Amino acid sequence: MRVLQVDSGREWRGGQHQVWLLCRELARQPGVEQLLVTRRDGELARRAATDGVDVQGTAWEIGLDPRAWWHLRRAIASFQPDIIHVHDSHALTLAATVALGRKLVATRRVDFHVGRFGAWRRPDRIIAVSSAVKEVLVGDGIPSDAIVVVPDGIDPEAVRAGSTPALGIRRQLGLSDKAPLAVNAAALVDHKDQRTLVHAADYARTLEPGLHWVIAGDGPLRAALDAEISRLGLGDRVHLVGYVDRIDALIAEANVFVMSSKQEGFGSVILNALALGRPIVATAAGGIPDVLPAEALVPIGGAEALARRVVAAIQQPSALPLPERFAAGAVAQQVLELYKALS
Repeated sequence: MRVLQVDSGREWRGGQHQVWLLCRELARQPGVEQLLVTRRDGELARRAATDGVDVQGTAWEIGLDPRAWWHLRRAIASFQPDIIHVHDSHALTLAATVALGRKLVATRRVDFHVGRFGAWRRPDRIIAVSSAVKEVLVGDGIPSDAIVVVPDGIDPEAVRAGSTPALGIRRQLGLSDKAPLAVNAAALVDHKDQRTLVHAADYARTLEPGLHWVIAGDGPLRAALDAEISRLGLGDRVHLVGYVDRIDALIAEANVFVMSSKQEGFGSVILNALALGRPIVATAAGGIPDVLPAEALVPIGGAEALARRVVAAIQQPSALPLPERFAAGAVAQQVLELYKALS
């Protein structure tokens, strides 16, 4: 079976991490030949090539880069794939025009609505990363039997190995070694809703005065979050630390991992926190309830509820196990079964 994997690879975020893991796991399967088309010199291309995946890098500077379109067209003609699997909207839009009657699979990672006449009507199968993503797609008119729910996955051992040596975030922030720490790791964009997290910190300072909050990530809302932190007088306890390369090491030092999203296709970083044995508190947004039990969840936008649950998790910590179904190998096996059913 020949599978052409396609991802624009213009950023290294959760989606690209999932493409890398899938390609790596499928490369270990007998009878599967893969080719990955992605941005030349991107982190996805580098990691996949290091793991022995055949990679064809292309210029992909803008979402619908015509150079990527030409490269994709040539790759299909030369590789002759049985399955074309695209992993983001831009890859789908380009591939849909040159798939030439081949089976097309697309992974949908976000619970945003799709257009009535867009490329998401084209795939033979859509892999939704959560039941919430599937629900949105069905509501937008995609036939239910064209959608298969396959969650994100992780390599637990790699996550644990990546958590050492210690990052020393408390030392970097000038905090005591025993200062309680709540960590959030997400892009600073509207649907991740760190504004609610900042307001939770405001509520929490009377409940747990020594609690500090670390928000790791960059994005267009950084200035607005900075302003809100200053307005509430939280500059001494809410820390915007920017992009952190060793995110597992940061999570490992947290007393509790926190997600405050108001929309979330899956929230794969939660799996890292589970693998590291960290207590978790999250909003019941999108696909998060597919991963966490009700006792770990609070209402979307509920700053006070979030604060109280975080403080409770610090005062009485309890970690959840990582279910086996979220291991990268188990996820890749589900995807492979889908390929086989289509070919």
